[in-house]
Amino acid sequence: FNFGFALVYTSPVIPALMKSPVPHLQLTEVTASWFGSIFTLGVAAGGLCTMYFNDRLGRKLSIMFSSIPSVAGYFLMASAHEVWMLLVGRLLTGFAGGVTSAAIPVYISEISHPGIRGALGSCPQIMAVLGALFLYALGLLVPWRWLAVAGEVPVLLMISLLFFMPDSPRFLISKGKEDEALCALRWLRGQDVDYWWEYEQIKASVQEQSQPITWTEIRKPHIIKPIAITLLMRFLQQLSGVTPILVYLQLIFDSTEVILAPEYDAVLVGGVRLASVLVAAFSMDKAGRKILLYVSACLMFASNLTLGCYIHFIPQLLHNSSTPVGNGTHLALGDSSMAGLTVIPLVGTMCFIIGYAMGWGPITWLLMAEVLPLKARGVVSGLCVLVSWLTAFALTKVFLLVKERYGLEVPFFFFSAICVINLVFTYLIPETKGKSLERIESYFRTGRRSFLESFRHQR
Repeated sequence: FNFGFALVYTSPVIPALMKSPVPHLQLTEVTASWFGSIFTLGVAAGGLCTMYFNDRLGRKLSIMFSSIPSVAGYFLMASAHEVWMLLVGRLLTGFAGGVTSAAIPVYISEISHPGIRGALGSCPQIMAVLGALFLYALGLLVPWRWLAVAGEVPVLLMISLLFFMPDSPRFLISKGKEDEALCALRWLRGQDVDYWWEYEQIKASVQEQSQPITWTEIRKPHIIKPIAITLLMRFLQQLSGVTPILVYLQLIFDSTEVILAPEYDAVLVGGVRLASVLVAAFSMDKAGRKILLYVSACLMFASNLTLGCYIHFIPQLLHNSSTPVGNGTHLALGDSSMAGLTVIPLVGTMCFIIGYAMGWGPITWLLMAEVLPLKARGVVSGLCVLVSWLTAFALTKVFLLVKERYGLEVPFFFFSAICVINLVFTYLIPETKGKSLERIESYFRTGRRSFLESFRHQR
């Protein structure tokens, strides 16, 4: 929740600070691009540090540790009287987001039963979307400083509730704490469940991979393939354009002649995004990962292409007319049929968000934790976050600059081309629906045929 809240914090704040009467807080195009993008640098740094935290502190303590930079960052932004305080605050909240985005998917995958791992693996994405929606809605009611104050609340709730949760049984076994691991698994599964069978499976898997991963092992096919899948998925996920679209949502609507006020459009998009993630969560363990990724990539492609064409062709027609409608659009007298065109950016953005939230949003996070081998899971999950958010930083930093120099349609045409690559890439990844983490790892070791035979034999 806090990650989603912090990510889109700039959406209502940048327009407000660009018009700020306080000279030391007024944002220019350059400082606004830094304010929007520096969060992603923090996320990348947090992901890099979590490569160490995940395997030293454990998944649970890593998540709890993230509350320290998060509280400090929100305090700086709430009390800011110069731009540098805003930038440092964004950097710190980004760092906290990087830690949680690398630790939470691994933690959830390791405590979940295979039958519901898809639904539970969607929970981080659901809560991130809910956090973003809450920020958009709250931005209609309170000033930007109070938005930062409100961000402290979910952080304090998170650290309080985590005290009552056990650590990952797999992590505890890897540290030789077998009794604690058994108690944790009993707590997670319940007293009346045959948790001993699962415990022995986990223990055997951990003992087989008790030594830290080495660079020589990484080059082995059964390890390098899942690492390549996760890294490329996170890279392509960001190149599809989701982060700059969310960060600059109100600015995009300001530039596309949307018929409603941009801040209300942002709330509508947030609501649609939440509904889409909920649909994905309930269908992921039934429909499977790959079919949702295909549908997701198709919707994102169509939406980005539509937005690019609209921005390139429509505004010049609207600006040549004379009757004002919506938030500044002008239509010729008697040409009311043109008014319907101003809803296209809103519908196109909603379709993009629906597509992303159905597949390439939650499933990318889930697959990262599912396909990575246990001994590489902690380190590579941090590396995935690093790659993902360095890509997001580059896109978010140049988005406004490209918009000013070449036009807003250029980024959207680029995003649509990436979505075609996403479609091709989806064909190459394995289906993980309903399979235990140990059997997924067996697939990369032994190949597709023996993996499927093992699955049928167990059924």
